[in-house]
Amino acid sequence: MTSDGFQLTVLGSATPYASEHNPCSGYLLTGAGTRVWVDAGSGTLARLQRYARLDEVDAIWISHLHADHTADLLTAYYAALFADIRLAAPIPLYGPPGIADRLARFLTNGPTRSPVEAAFAVHELYDGHEARVGELALTSRAVEHGMPAFALRAEAGGRSLVYSGDSAPCANLTELAEECDTLLCEAESDRAPAEGEQTHHTPEDAADTATAARVGRLIITHVGRFLTPGQAVTRAAARFDGAVDYAEPGEVFSIDRSRGRSARSGQSMRPWGVPLGGR
Repeated sequence: MTSDGFQLTVLGSATPYASEHNPCSGYLLTGAGTRVWVDAGSGTLARLQRYARLDEVDAIWISHLHADHTADLLTAYYAALFADIRLAAPIPLYGPPGIADRLARFLTNGPTRSPVEAAFAVHELYDGHEARVGELALTSRAVEHGMPAFALRAEAGGRSLVYSGDSAPCANLTELAEECDTLLCEAESDRAPAEGEQTHHTPEDAADTATAARVGRLIITHVGRFLTPGQAVTRAAARFDGAVDYAEPGEVFSIDRSRGRSARSGQSMRPWGVPLGGR
């Protein structure tokens, strides 16, 4: 990464449990020396260490409290306090209301509450929450997932990435993603439920959100077990006119202002990558 580059590294994108070669949801955002770990699903702490030690992470941002987005916060706590990591200060942790107590309930093994705040400086998210972490500006909006859940807009150097977290299509997500350079959007569902509340995107929903928000690029992530990445990308690409790709673990995407090109950073397209005009 160049000193002024803004990049997304996929640590994992599996749901609802890790695969042999794919951890659960987790991403690393880097820009001008700033590092933010976004979602901490099972397996992502190990993958994170390919790129940065835990004490080199400037902040952690969590979309919601399901285990496939948070489980590695538990082991990160032990790493931060009881291993070879020496923190200069607790790591800023941005997450839904109640995240500290939720962690403490898992970590406490006796009458004394585990000192979660010694490892993490907790900041609870709310709709419209704004924060600045180094060179990254972070804006969070509440989204629809049947529980408190948030989407993220990260901006650096005039470039923008929006991450849906887990969410059904909703106005807050579309507004947050308006004219962003890259939309990282989940496509967990093969189809919308016939009854009951919708809590995830289908591939077509992801494409429609990207179209409505006039985004430059769409990266499909969090593909459910009843879809393949290729199916999800092909279905989204049939409804969205920009570049569509899949968040394969280990891939690095450069966030730039270009429209209609592959989102990959200097890497060849895989079979599921569908650039503009390539379908």
